[in-house]
Amino acid sequence: MNPDEQAAAAILTSYQDALNASSTDMVMKLYAPTGILMAQHYPSSIGTAALRQAYDTIFNTLTLKVKFTIEECNQVGPEWIFARTSSAGTAKLNASGEGGPEANQELFVLQKIEGTWKIARYCFCTTNPPRA
Repeated sequence: MNPDEQAAAAILTSYQDALNASSTDMVMKLYAPTGILMAQHYPSSIGTAALRQAYDTIFNTLTLKVKFTIEECNQVGPEWIFARTSSAGTAKLNASGEGGPEANQELFVLQKIEGTWKIARYCFCTTNPPRA
């Protein structure tokens, strides 16, 4: 990986850590102001206010303990990188305490803004088999 790709990979590790800490504030520091979250089964969350609301809802609902693996990280221009990841771990419902395996594949588009890499777009979907 080149230095920009290494910096983007560090952002992805920070994102993993933010999820595991259930910290909306940590997540928000990683997103571009015009960032978009495209979560499976939900409409897109576009911009800072919608992102904050989405992550507050996620962390109020779930406690995640996940590990990301960077499958590829490619710079496609001076200000753009895409990264494909996979993640695995556990998710626990906060209301009931019930939990189980969590596994996803993810696509990140990162944008360099004023010299810092930020998450511009993030999309994920589960790789777990459908529930019966």
